[in-house]
Amino acid sequence: MTKILIPLDGSAAGARAIEQVLQRGAAGLELHLLNVQLPVDGNVRSFVSSDELNAYHRDEGLAELAAARAQLDAAGVAYQQHVLVGHPADQISRFAAEQGFDEIVMGSHGRTSLLQLLMGSVAAEVSEQAKTRVTLVK
Repeated sequence: MTKILIPLDGSAAGARAIEQVLQRGAAGLELHLLNVQLPVDGNVRSFVSSDELNAYHRDEGLAELAAARAQLDAAGVAYQQHVLVGHPADQISRFAAEQGFDEIVMGSHGRTSLLQLLMGSVAAEVSEQAKTRVTLVK
């Protein structure tokens, strides 16, 4: 069974990644959806309990996975979902290594190289960091 990680941020690029995986056919695939939430500012932690903060991150992450879940549900494809907190590229790369994924399939927003250079790109960072094969979908 091929274990595939699909990091998603709720964008159209993520939907294209799901479509690309579905075109392969789901037989023999173990799909995992992942959303990485950015941590909140340290000052907020003074006013909100860790349970409330965890619930917030979980709810926000699941909301960003909703469209992908609907796509896979409509296709009758099983999947698992995960929400992590931290720097997206670091968390995606670490999670893929720890969980033994065979491939990461993720959407690329298609930014120009100048914008990518100035802003950075999660997809580009994952491609550089990950020990796992990375497929970028435009």
